Amino acid sequence: MTTRPTAASTTSATPRTAGDTRGAAHPAVKLLAVLLVAGCLRPALTSVGPVLDLIGADTGLGTTALGALGALPLLAFAALSPFVHGPGSRFGAERVVLWAMVALAAGIAVRSLPGNAWLWCGAAVAGASIAVGNVLVPSIVKRDHPGAVSRVTGVYTSVMTGFAALASGVAVPIAAATGNGWRWSLAVWAVPALLAAGVWALRMRGTRSRAAAAGTAAPTVSAVREKPVWRSAVAWQVTFFMGLQSTTFYLLVNWLPTMETARGVPASTAGWYLFLFQAVGIVSGLAVTVVMGARADQRATGVLVSVPMVAAMAGMLWAPGWSPVWIVLAGISSGSTIVVALALIGLRTRTFAHTAKLSGMAQSVGYLLAAAGPIAAGRLADGTGSWTPVIVLIAGLALAQTYVVLWAGRDRYTHPEPANA
Repeated sequence: MTTRPTAASTTSATPRTAGDTRGAAHPAVKLLAVLLVAGCLRPALTSVGPVLDLIGADTGLGTTALGALGALPLLAFAALSPFVHGPGSRFGAERVVLWAMVALAAGIAVRSLPGNAWLWCGAAVAGASIAVGNVLVPSIVKRDHPGAVSRVTGVYTSVMTGFAALASGVAVPIAAATGNGWRWSLAVWAVPALLAAGVWALRMRGTRSRAAAAGTAAPTVSAVREKPVWRSAVAWQVTFFMGLQSTTFYLLVNWLPTMETARGVPASTAGWYLFLFQAVGIVSGLAVTVVMGARADQRATGVLVSVPMVAAMAGMLWAPGWSPVWIVLAGISSGSTIVVALALIGLRTRTFAHTAKLSGMAQSVGYLLAAAGPIAAGRLADGTGSWTPVIVLIAGLALAQTYVVLWAGRDRYTHPEPANA
């Protein structure tokens, strides 16, 4: 039986390369930069759901097309995530994240221009930019905080969830206040992306000289050829857990306001319901890190946070008048499971490079599953004239997620311990 490496041994096992530079910025600036980037990884997506009806009325898109619009960034995640590790290693993870934030601001701005073509193009660019942050931020956390992966993951995930919730809550009020429909409520999120890029540039101070110095050394070549992460059973278990929890999240983010308005709830109230769903996730995301502790085995935690989603969907079916209660329960589950999923990416890998590869795989396949969710929900609602089948679908996905975490949560690694460890 192999023993888990300590934080020190994990760090020393990872060679310094041009893609693995820590920079000279103050630790507080480095952490602030990570948190600001995390805050930009969801508003471009969650600001869309509350104004989908406005977008449809303005552009003429039907329910299925609107579902596809919501899924487009997720398809970009799926398509690009496996390839992010390459540029991150070649040019440096920090540099790639910086340009991703600049591109995200541009994509958000373009998406709000008049004309349906700009809407689709901007959504694709925004999705591609977010994919970079999705993959590289967990690996940077693993590299910079090897002994506190769960705790730091909980903090940056809570920031991500908090900004996502804020974007949902203010989308309809901004659209109403500006008198320009939905466009300004989406465009405003280009500003935080530019701010994140500026602070991230401060984080990078000194990385160029360090990268140059690291690049002068001959690269370390492993004596044993490692198997690809795609051939690891542990990697697939983490990937499916990531995919299932992402699917339930994006189904609710895209369609919860529409589901509620179909029941006669005012649009602004439905938008705040979505805010409530995500705001609860902020607290639960932080709280679950206490439950997780420093343990390697996270099966019990994974089950504990997955079951409430099943209960919430059952409640929405059988007691719809208590929607706020079920939304809170769903938010507790969703906010906790994303922390567990992202933490497992770091906990199931030994090095920065392994973490980046597993992050790319988990988010590629995971978001491909998630992208199918909004589209399938739109078709189900169109075909049946009811949102009940969608609620049943979410409950089924949550049940599958509960089973998968019994495997993904075990104390296992994607790659065996090196022979000289």
